[in-house]
Amino acid sequence: MAITLRFGPADLMRCRFAVSPVLETIEAIRLTTPEDSPGYHQGFLRAMKHRLDALDLRPVTLLQPRRGYSPDFLSPPPTTARPRFEEELARVEATPLDRVAEEIARSLRDTPGAARTTVGRRLLADPADALRLLTGIVRDVWREVIQPAWPNVRALLDADVAFQSRRLAEGGLDRLFAELHPQLRWHDGVLTRDRGDHEDRRLAGEGLLLIPSAFKFDQVLVILDEPWQPTVIYPARGLGTLWQSTRAPELAAAGRLIGRSRAILLAGLTEPVSTTVLAHRHALAAGTVSQHLTVLRDAGMVVGERHGHEIRYRRTALGSALLTGALPTSASAGDPHW
Repeated sequence: MAITLRFGPADLMRCRFAVSPVLETIEAIRLTTPEDSPGYHQGFLRAMKHRLDALDLRPVTLLQPRRGYSPDFLSPPPTTARPRFEEELARVEATPLDRVAEEIARSLRDTPGAARTTVGRRLLADPADALRLLTGIVRDVWREVIQPAWPNVRALLDADVAFQSRRLAEGGLDRLFAELHPQLRWHDGVLTRDRGDHEDRRLAGEGLLLIPSAFKFDQVLVILDEPWQPTVIYPARGLGTLWQSTRAPELAAAGRLIGRSRAILLAGLTEPVSTTVLAHRHALAAGTVSQHLTVLRDAGMVVGERHGHEIRYRRTALGSALLTGALPTSASAGDPHW
């Protein structure tokens, strides 16, 4: 199954980048659910736990199935490159109520039993009330959780846009899409994402909106529903560096033993990933990541396992022990194993 986007000459002139504060807020809320791994944001969410616990996020999280449809009206693709949060939220609040009702019902169908819960019944009963409830939660999470960290998040997103724009200027879409994200493939005017529903779309002059995301860190999303311009949301380059300053004490000992870069890569292996994914997350060359992984593998910190056409690396128990300071006594800087 794949989503395929076919570009024509007019589409090449209508590709643009934007960032979205509302989208980042929605995706941060998603990471609070047990079904989703917080990945690189674990420390940030732990620091914000007291603020998140004070908010009832269930009306939003109920509309975010791990596999299924999440309402598009909650995070509409931005119409400008750098919208303010309040501008975006005003667009959400102006959503026609019949569309609110339709998308909520569609989303709840993807979670068995959701429509029969107290929250689900309230969301279905009155679209005007549901819209007020949902936008109120998004506004509260923005103010209490995301806005204080927004300068750092925004800097990461702006850096990604600047980097990708340079590649576009240097080599056109061939250069841009060749390494925009490992889940995307580009060949002869066709962009493909190999997962999710099957859809083959000829853009026919619509162009493409590209949105880097910090909190949507684990996959590429494609939005093709009307009336929005076709949109690709992809994990921002270098997101593994976003909270490094907050993890400095945690990584200090490991960094002294194996080097800071290797310690950061090791800490980022929260699930098996390939070299290209790690390179994208840490804004490093793939060759550099490969060299670090070779050292970590030889030291018994990681293992590589084949998944289809690629090798994915995961942290071993020894690697986890190094990060937590729980190394066995036989493992020391003087041990030949190191």
